[in-house]
Amino acid sequence: MFGMIPFERSDDNFFDLFDNFERKFFGNTNANLPAFRTDIRDAGDKFILEAELPGFQKEDISLDLKDGILTIHAEHHQKTEAKDDKGGYIRRERRYGSFSRSFDVTGIDESGITAAYTNGILELSLPKAKPAVPETKRIAID
Repeated sequence: MFGMIPFERSDDNFFDLFDNFERKFFGNTNANLPAFRTDIRDAGDKFILEAELPGFQKEDISLDLKDGILTIHAEHHQKTEAKDDKGGYIRRERRYGSFSRSFDVTGIDESGITAAYTNGILELSLPKAKPAVPETKRIAID
């Protein structure tokens, strides 16, 4: 569950050591693209994860769960065209954005995860896994 705690994104963060190495080595080409914000609350028997994804449609968002890692991916395409009477372009704009974040969901009941998207906020309910209680067995004496 340690992975559910969001960390401050800065260059001196130990947890981003390899990420920062890659950025410094290859150049930070996505420097102007902010990651989407998330809030995580402990609601007793579950965690509530709220991700801010304004401007996205529900169809633009995908949630993938593999090997105890939950990945939220949002991709946005927008195209605007304005033509004159002859069909020539007066203005043509395209915008593309892709955001992705991953979370370690160790200690979460993966089969009980639910999600809802309303007004730009993706809300995931992550129920905590019940701890396994070792079974006690009586052995008969002959």
